[in-house]
Amino acid sequence: MKRYLTLAVLVLLAASCGCRHGKQDGDGAAADSLATETAQKPEGKSRAAKTTAKADTVSLTNYKNRLPQEPIFDIVTSMGTIRVKLYKDTPKHRDNFTKLALSHFYDDVLFHRVIDGFIIQGGDPFTRDTSRVEEWGEGGPGYTIDAEIVPKHRHQRGALAAARRGNLANPMKESSGSQFYLVQDSTNCKHLNGEYTVFGETIGGLNVIDRIARVQTDRLDRPVRPVVIRRIRPNDQLNKRALEEERRAQEMALNPFLEESAPSKEPEIIEEEPAAEVQPQADTAAPRRRVKHRITTKKP
Repeated sequence: MKRYLTLAVLVLLAASCGCRHGKQDGDGAAADSLATETAQKPEGKSRAAKTTAKADTVSLTNYKNRLPQEPIFDIVTSMGTIRVKLYKDTPKHRDNFTKLALSHFYDDVLFHRVIDGFIIQGGDPFTRDTSRVEEWGEGGPGYTIDAEIVPKHRHQRGALAAARRGNLANPMKESSGSQFYLVQDSTNCKHLNGEYTVFGETIGGLNVIDRIARVQTDRLDRPVRPVVIRRIRPNDQLNKRALEEERRAQEMALNPFLEESAPSKEPEIIEEEPAAEVQPQADTAAPRRRVKHRITTKKP
């Protein structure tokens, strides 16, 4: 009898040890799992960041869907507002300009190159930093855009075109990713036709281009008193109207018996009052000069 009791006790002890060993294995497995989750947390944050970035992209895409094929933007500067329309037959430049404007890329950059009787040029993010003044004109988003040179889009007064590097370094005439210029005088820009991509035109504020072109500049054609691009934004009212007209035209094409509605009157551009002048940087600039035919050798 005692033998049976002893055997029973030994079996119970063995079972108890086995259960404790199994529990330890379970705890160990849980610890490994927790360690793995901890190691994956940074990856989880990265996924969240990617999701946020994707959401931002979707947001821009949704906004683009609210724009007509030839969207209208207001370039709000410290000297007034310039209203431009982008061309649908230069889609890469149109979409890139739209993307940068909607993402606030152009906020507070300068017109860093101004030549009276020629062009005004801006869009370089380096111009936000006065410590990089020697690099002004070299900045961008880190990419270029394939040329979209359309013969009918010429350098008329108010034309919106993309700057680029010279032919030797850029035989394909690829455009800067962000820098653009506006034509003040078409006569002095004839030699640029067929050489640079014109992707839009000014439909309001030509007088603002003149005003900017006539500011005092230094020997490098930089305004002595900064001319700031405060922001570039789509004009919601005009874009909505243009989008409605496009949809109406599509409906008319599908059903020619629909009555054509009378076009609505386009409001006149309202220019902002110039902001208080920014104090000029210390500069040993040459006095203001007039650029004559010498500009034939100068290219954006």
